[in-house]
Amino acid sequence: MPGTVLLLAASPMGRGRLVDAASVLPVLAAVAPDVLAGTDTANVVELADPLEPQAVLTRLRAAAAAPGPLTVFVTGQLQLDRRQHLPHLALARTTPATVRYTAFPWHWIREELRLRPSGTTALVVDLHADAETWQYLRSTPLDSGRGNPVHGRIAPPPARRTLAAPSYMKAVATVLRSGHRPPLDQLHQEVVARLGEEMAGDILLTAPAVTGGDPHAAISAAVQAGRHAEADALAAEWEQTAVRAYGPGAEDALHWTEVRADLAMFAGDAVRSCRTWLAVASARLAAGQSTDAPAVEAAVDRAHHQWGRIEDPARARELGPALAELRLRVPGRRQGALDHVQQQLQQLQTQG
Repeated sequence: MPGTVLLLAASPMGRGRLVDAASVLPVLAAVAPDVLAGTDTANVVELADPLEPQAVLTRLRAAAAAPGPLTVFVTGQLQLDRRQHLPHLALARTTPATVRYTAFPWHWIREELRLRPSGTTALVVDLHADAETWQYLRSTPLDSGRGNPVHGRIAPPPARRTLAAPSYMKAVATVLRSGHRPPLDQLHQEVVARLGEEMAGDILLTAPAVTGGDPHAAISAAVQAGRHAEADALAAEWEQTAVRAYGPGAEDALHWTEVRADLAMFAGDAVRSCRTWLAVASARLAAGQSTDAPAVEAAVDRAHHQWGRIEDPARARELGPALAELRLRVPGRRQGALDHVQQQLQQLQTQG
């Protein structure tokens, strides 16, 4: 089965740039796709200094949906948004004041990769952080989701008026140009040995893949085989187990409800997926989560996306008011989202 590789290099234009991220892409592109992926054949998607977080999300979502192994190579710089103080990958238009709207939230990576089969996904990162983000990351690990091993480094900000080089990722490319991709933990150790003192003081990221009684693996395998009802039944069992153990509003229970919303999407049931995401968002708000909490925003955004894919006007009219009410409370990061729902509802009123 072919693998998929996503090469993402991003950093801001102008004085806010800490690292020349895009300079690594020609070096990585010189590596054979099958070696980058560690598979017999591979598809490679390259994103160089993207402008919009939604464009990155679209490419990441497509890569996550592809069957077979997925390796994501990320080079760039991390910054915190001023409202929630969560790490984001800075994009070309990002400034300290606009991180929330122009950078790519790191937790979106976790969200998009969470249903992939265990052991089929890996991230290789070479990241620099500004001073505020560096202090944050020294006490808070970078969360890329369960079952997604991350290898690489996070470096502190370079000296003032100095542009750092993505030396870790360039060393990765140098090793891979030999024509063989060793296991990623071995690759990481080889790169660290090559760079030596240059990496002194960096945060080193290395984690083994998760293997063994993970239920996500069984669910993902059922989805890959087209057994959507079986996948939903498995998730429903885990959802009920979590509800009995912790209550319907507990994070474990909500996680499995979210999994079922995604499974409905994979099965092509936009109505069920939209309705489930609306329920998740309402439950999180009822539990006291803020309207700009990442999990709340993600639930409303996904409900909105699935609502737009409902082909039956009557079903879309049925769910539209609930979505509009939530959008009023949770406007999200995309400008005009509430206006879009209201305009679509007006058009639906004229349809049979």
